Amino acid sequence: MTSPPPPFGSAGEHQLQQHLGTADRAARFYDQQVRPHLTAEMREFIGRQSMVFLATSDSHGECDASFRAGPPGFVHVIDDNTLAYPEFRGNGVLASAGNMLENPHLGMLFVDFTHHHVGLHVNGTARLYHDVDLRRLHPGLPTDVAPGRSPHMWVHLTVEEAYIHCSKFIPHLEPAPRPTSHGTARPKDSDYFTKPRTAPCPSLP
Repeated sequence: MTSPPPPFGSAGEHQLQQHLGTADRAARFYDQQVRPHLTAEMREFIGRQSMVFLATSDSHGECDASFRAGPPGFVHVIDDNTLAYPEFRGNGVLASAGNMLENPHLGMLFVDFTHHHVGLHVNGTARLYHDVDLRRLHPGLPTDVAPGRSPHMWVHLTVEEAYIHCSKFIPHLEPAPRPTSHGTARPKDSDYFTKPRTAPCPSLP
């Protein structure tokens, strides 16, 4: 009789765990740390975060990593199984959202760089909504996520697993005002990596 597959982790994870002899250690991690929903502590942690890293891929498995930021709590916890965050007008490429249309699997990594130096992985299934449509389903969505900016759309995530990213090697970063000048004017964003320049961009002290 074939044993059922483990509740968490990919087939590739479990194959490597067997090959490298870490299966028992990994099983303890799955049992003690991985949850199929958000705990109260996870919900509170997300509500304090002002940035998140995203992982998506298209239907062929070609990956894209991205970054979102906003006021603390811009990623809104709807309930134990559901998150939503706004997408604002950007460069028009829509790489992450476009991947979600082809492949709805979304990985999110929240990292606290300033206080407890710990991270939280949240993985699940994403769906895109127009602002008015998601508010019809969830009237409690925040109305002023970023002052002066209206969401282009919302990403709605159904949580499938959530687990800790340990504090080892997470650097300590202190929030600071954005400098108004770096000594020498840097290239515009649109030129930064695409136009040659005669002198290197100055480094920060």
